[in-house]
Amino acid sequence: MGLSLMEMLGLSSGGRPPAATGDEGTDTVRRIVSELERLDEPQAKFLAGFAYVLSRVAAADHHISDVETDKMVAILRARGHLSEAQAVLVVEIAKSQHKLFGATEDFLVTREFKANASEAQRRDLLDCLFAVSAADDSITSDEESQIRQIASELGFDHKAFVEVRLAYSEHRSVLRDFRERHR
Repeated sequence: MGLSLMEMLGLSSGGRPPAATGDEGTDTVRRIVSELERLDEPQAKFLAGFAYVLSRVAAADHHISDVETDKMVAILRARGHLSEAQAVLVVEIAKSQHKLFGATEDFLVTREFKANASEAQRRDLLDCLFAVSAADDSITSDEESQIRQIASELGFDHKAFVEVRLAYSEHRSVLRDFRERHR
């Protein structure tokens, strides 16, 4: 039997949704979890890895902003064909997992994603990494460095990294700082 999305993200409770906390939203959470668990294993693995790697770059500056979170949700909705509620749940789980296990899991999750994704899917992820980091209109040097590391782990050389980065040049803080110093 394959792993559920919740198990892949380390949040399984024996196939059951998290225990009720008295909030009226628990029925909604149960329905969303149930819908996510209906995804086939390859799709669930892909979405789990994709969301986790997005959270890596969003957390590069030690803070995931609301606008970065919103961008990750929008990306998962579009790329994963998920409902808003499903995408929010996947993003929140990925962010939590990254916060808890990032130092030990970053490379492992990215390596597994690389092994199971096509080159086009990996390039799409690379583009999405820049989109998330540019969501607040500024790609910091920490975010760019993290994207460069992820690009390498995904099997891209520096040229491929630069090709994708080019579309986001106006958001790069290093270029903005340089232009401001030389005005």
